[in-house]
Amino acid sequence: MSMQPKGPGEIPAETVRVAQAAFPKGSLAIRVRDELGVLFTDEGFADLFPVWGKPAWSPGRLALVLVLQFVEGLTDRQAAEAVRARIDFKYALALELTDPGFDFSVLSEFRDRLVEAEAGRRVLDGILNAAREKGLLKTTGRARTDSTHVKCAARELCWLEMVAETLRSALNTLAQAAPDWLVEIAEPDWFRHYATRAEDSRFPKAPTKREEIGRRIGTDGTRLLEAVFSPQAPAGLRELEQVEILRRMWVQHFRQDGDEVRRRDPKDRPPGATRLVTPYDPEARGSKKRDILWDGYKAHLTETCEPDAPNLITNVATTDATVADSVMAGAIHASLAARDCLPGEHWVDAGYPNAAQVLAADRDHGVALHGPMATDTSLQKNVLFRRDAFTLDWDHRQATCPNGITSTQWHPRRSQTGLPVIRVRFNPADCRTCPDLRACTSSPKAQRRELTLQPRDEYAARQAARAEQHTDAWKDRYKIRAGIEGTISQGVQRCGLRRSRYQGLAKTSLQHQLTGAAINLARIDAHLTETPRARTRTSHFARLRPAESKPSGAN
Repeated sequence: MSMQPKGPGEIPAETVRVAQAAFPKGSLAIRVRDELGVLFTDEGFADLFPVWGKPAWSPGRLALVLVLQFVEGLTDRQAAEAVRARIDFKYALALELTDPGFDFSVLSEFRDRLVEAEAGRRVLDGILNAAREKGLLKTTGRARTDSTHVKCAARELCWLEMVAETLRSALNTLAQAAPDWLVEIAEPDWFRHYATRAEDSRFPKAPTKREEIGRRIGTDGTRLLEAVFSPQAPAGLRELEQVEILRRMWVQHFRQDGDEVRRRDPKDRPPGATRLVTPYDPEARGSKKRDILWDGYKAHLTETCEPDAPNLITNVATTDATVADSVMAGAIHASLAARDCLPGEHWVDAGYPNAAQVLAADRDHGVALHGPMATDTSLQKNVLFRRDAFTLDWDHRQATCPNGITSTQWHPRRSQTGLPVIRVRFNPADCRTCPDLRACTSSPKAQRRELTLQPRDEYAARQAARAEQHTDAWKDRYKIRAGIEGTISQGVQRCGLRRSRYQGLAKTSLQHQLTGAAINLARIDAHLTETPRARTRTSHFARLRPAESKPSGAN
């Protein structure tokens, strides 16, 4: 499919006449077209299409269809039908009433082009640019960010289902690529155990029998891998995606013990950042946040929060589920800076800020990053004298304990994660005679106190942030961050934010860009129609609670 860029064009007069008659008060699609004009042009997606070939449907219009699809929660078939049959869609797209639209498969193909070119952000930016031109986007004030879990499109599997489905998926792939070879090497029991989905089988409840089935699956998968990687196997089999997934899954969960294949112990398995959780989405990862366990991804939403303008999402970032919030502030700021959307103040929850991030935000982008600084998580946090009780002389590189003893060693080092730290040690001769030694160290055998400090600038930034966070003024300002939770709720209810529609990180990221664009359109429309923002919902019984008995933070 090729693309011959065309101008946005005027809305046909007959389409205008019918739309005004059918929607005398307007609709979201009509108001957006009237107020924001043309959101996307064909030239903005020219690099997605070749020069020669059969002309494609207008990519600028397809981008708007994708956003409207997410605004209303439509499937591809329903969205294509809306373009064909709904007058307000034809108005927004500037189509003739007789325009037949397109086949629903065109939307899937266009999404694939967006994914391949990593062009999903262009859709979100198209909405933001139009809002900026109309004075609806204010980015120099405050912004807030939060993340939420996103379950992958594949069903969650128990361990037996996961390894059985991995083996079954590899067998199905090989049956297509080399059927004659597979018939020769397949054992008769394989057809009985792996011809149908694992979920159609009933695994026994007894642990010993489940272990036996696990060993059998592990042995069968190992034999298949040996056959695939043998010199007699047809060329190209080992490069098949499902075969590679089978190999990775078996390396992560099984080990060879002589002639037997056994399941690896939990401590012998790889970390969650590399561990597969399903054969049908190799980029999904398992994670846990408080009492939430999920397999999939994580979405970070950043929005403006000014009282005299709609709260618009300015950045959407998607990662696998194991990426910590604490490493995302820099990436979010870089993305906002590239699109001229940096705020003056950035309010986040406790998962994001640390001293290094606060300093980097101010140094690199001039952004004041605000959020509850994490508490002391060192091994010495429960002792009598915590780190904050020691007096630090940075110029002379010494620390003095509350009893007046001065340290004898001060050495720059690297932490286990490679970050710069300072190791401070006291003389054992001084500490052994101290009556508070046992209360000053967490180890009953320790002969001296040791401190691990951040570099001077980071330490000072952390201390200053913690001191500020105890003031009533800061607590009152921090209330602005709570509004981002309503945005996540809107994304969940309107666009299904917490469940990926597609497989893979790239497609899930595109889904979240479209979700951000859809929420922005809905909020711009609410601003145009002067629809008041929803208040925090409180149950009828909770409203009867006396004010003095309300918990901290209750409405």
